[in-house]
Amino acid sequence: MDYASIIDHTLLKTDAQKAELTKLCQEAKQYKFASVCVSPLWVKYAAEQLSGTEVAVCTVIGFPQGATPTAVKIFETKNAIENGATEVDMVIPVGLLKSGEDAAVENDIRGVVNAAKGKALTKVIIETCLLTDEEKVRVCKLAVKAGADFVKTSTGFSTGGATVHDVALMRQTVGSRFGVKASGGIGSEKDAAAMVHAGATRIGTSHGIEIVKG
Repeated sequence: MDYASIIDHTLLKTDAQKAELTKLCQEAKQYKFASVCVSPLWVKYAAEQLSGTEVAVCTVIGFPQGATPTAVKIFETKNAIENGATEVDMVIPVGLLKSGEDAAVENDIRGVVNAAKGKALTKVIIETCLLTDEEKVRVCKLAVKAGADFVKTSTGFSTGGATVHDVALMRQTVGSRFGVKASGGIGSEKDAAAMVHAGATRIGTSHGIEIVKG
């Protein structure tokens, strides 16, 4: 399988420096990854580095807690798109979901979706490690209703990453046409294969080269 075409080559660590971003973009061009996933600060630089290539620029919104107001997430989304992002991975307000405030969660997702419409894909990070299965199903349905393009397992900054169980549950909930992104703790070709088999159509990882080389 051509894993490179579904990998978001990721560098989101707090102390990421320009030289590392340059290397990330060079690797993405070399291996033809689907995208680079970088912090909002680095979107413009990544877009410049990847200009004229087919590698997309992905960034994160409300990251990593999802606990910023919707208006801020909307601003972040618009700003990221102005700077060259064509994919945005937004974090849901987990606390609101767990409080049963589903309408607020749906509105939060929809705010980002509307800001990105026609300009960038929206992926919804649900932070599976903090949710019950019932909550995972609920939020996946909200993401579909709000018009997003993908649901995504994890930020990689919480208590756990992607699991085969969660990816399968998400795929079952959203149906066959919706995107499912597995991220967090995927470090080998074997891990990636398991996630794809469970229903993932995109893999977020900082180990893309190891996966591609098998």
